[in-house]
Amino acid sequence: MEYNTIRNQLVMREYGRHIQKMIEHLVSIEDPERRQANAQAVIELMGFLNPHLKNVEDFRHKLWDHLFLISDFKLEVKSPYPIPTKETLKAKPKPLHYPKRYPKFSHLGKNLEVIINKALKEENPDKRLGFANAVAYYMKLAYNNWHKEIVHDDAIQSELTAITDGQLTFTNTPFVKAYRPQQDSRDRDRGGYGKPRGGKFQQRGGGGGNGGGRRHDNRGGGGGGGYKKKRY
Repeated sequence: MEYNTIRNQLVMREYGRHIQKMIEHLVSIEDPERRQANAQAVIELMGFLNPHLKNVEDFRHKLWDHLFLISDFKLEVKSPYPIPTKETLKAKPKPLHYPKRYPKFSHLGKNLEVIINKALKEENPDKRLGFANAVAYYMKLAYNNWHKEIVHDDAIQSELTAITDGQLTFTNTPFVKAYRPQQDSRDRDRGGYGKPRGGKFQQRGGGGGNGGGRRHDNRGGGGGGGYKKKRY
């Protein structure tokens, strides 16, 4: 009996032991025509056992590559695609050299400095002012996200002056304002913007006696203005 301990290691587990044995048998066939015909049959069987490869682009090319890979590149058959080799399989991609950029202000990032440099090269004064207003709006938004607090326009202008050496100034101060989504949600929960705080704990009843001004007293007060607990 053949045990797993004496078998060779599976090259690709998704095809199973039987496919690997078939490919090993293909290598031992001496007749080239018979070996080619059996290789075509094994390719069809590999595609049948792995239907998910049909959704992959050039799936038959992938099947032929797997065929040569399982045979340890010893199979000598004609392939409709370029035959891979061990060298191409083990080849490693070249390392990527990431750019090292050091922004002056870390909370603003390097991309904003690129936009500022483009704004400084703009000769049209209207477009230049539009660049400055957009940059100031983004600076204030980035500052709020980074520091979690409101920043004054003078601080934004001072940072913009430091970055551009005083060459850019923004003018749309009413529109360069902080966006506070938490504050907006709290205002909506209260029933709208600008509404005074009130609700179920407001003082009820204005009658005389001691019970008219109490909020949590369910006994009522003298004078008919007290708070009484309803019974259902």
